[in-house]
Amino acid sequence: MTKIICSIIALLSFQLAIAQGSKIKVEMVASNWNVSQETTFEKFDNRETLVLNSGRVTVKNQKIINGTIEVDVYANSIRSFAGITFRKQNNNMEEVYMRMHKSNQVDAVQYTPIFNNESNWQLFRENQARVSFKKTGWNSLRIEVNKQSAEVFVNDEKVMTIDKLITEQNTGEIGLFALFSNRFSNFRFTAKEAVERAKKDSSVSVDPAIITKWEITKSKSYKAEEIYFENFLKEEYITVETEASGLLPISKYIKKSSSGNFEQNEEDYIVASTMVQADRDETKLFSFDYSDRIIVYLNGKAVFKGNNAFRTKGVQYMGHININTNKLYLPLEKGANKIHCVVMDKANGWGLIAKIE
Repeated sequence: MTKIICSIIALLSFQLAIAQGSKIKVEMVASNWNVSQETTFEKFDNRETLVLNSGRVTVKNQKIINGTIEVDVYANSIRSFAGITFRKQNNNMEEVYMRMHKSNQVDAVQYTPIFNNESNWQLFRENQARVSFKKTGWNSLRIEVNKQSAEVFVNDEKVMTIDKLITEQNTGEIGLFALFSNRFSNFRFTAKEAVERAKKDSSVSVDPAIITKWEITKSKSYKAEEIYFENFLKEEYITVETEASGLLPISKYIKKSSSGNFEQNEEDYIVASTMVQADRDETKLFSFDYSDRIIVYLNGKAVFKGNNAFRTKGVQYMGHININTNKLYLPLEKGANKIHCVVMDKANGWGLIAKIE
């Protein structure tokens, strides 16, 4: 009976601390974490630590709306990713991670939304930062989440502001992420009330030439010999809207046949289509970009084929997308013209962005 009473008191104290905005430290012991087979707990450097070889782990029975999440990560010069997951709901979440092997490079820290268990960092190049990490000892990562924005700190220095959290989820689980082995310690979080901040000028007009709605199919495993335009006409399509920029993050709407294994995924494809009306026979400029690969059809005829995948143009090639990267002059016929884009992807961001003018 005494043990039960003590447990209840401890739980109530824990919940009261959260409600009052106190900093809560989550000990690195298995009973506090939803873990995978890739997780071990070890005493190291006079600390209790969690070693995560790959994947994600979450804190048991804890969610956060707004507040601060912090963790220490042991210095690592071998290629790896180590970070914090937050507002996790099933296979959708926000994620910020350090790439300590890329110290002092422009993409040393990255933010990505995770949709259907797929990372999308290629689509959001504005959310990365140049950071110099400690070569020995511990590097601290802190995220201050406030409504639909966040600020990122490394070793107590602000390195990045995320103006818009892409999943738009308001709450969810918190935890850790690693790709390849990393050692974590001293995980803590503080729930806080949202703070009203001065809004940035949002009066920048959106280019009316940008395509903001697409009709898209479900995903299928890509086999070149099975791609026939006639089959596109038999598919069922759903209407989806892009982000304000015109970017279509495809994984937000479509689940792949295989996901979460980065470049080890099978290659999937969807077909995205849009209608263009012309008052007469005329030529219009179609500007676009994509990830990873694409085939563009105009009125049933293939007019472009390209590959923008990670590292396809060199070991340092990131495959980020920019709406002005590719340009086609399309010979439109009077009346309705149909553009179909076969967009293929393995990993790191399945996306499409386009405008016609």
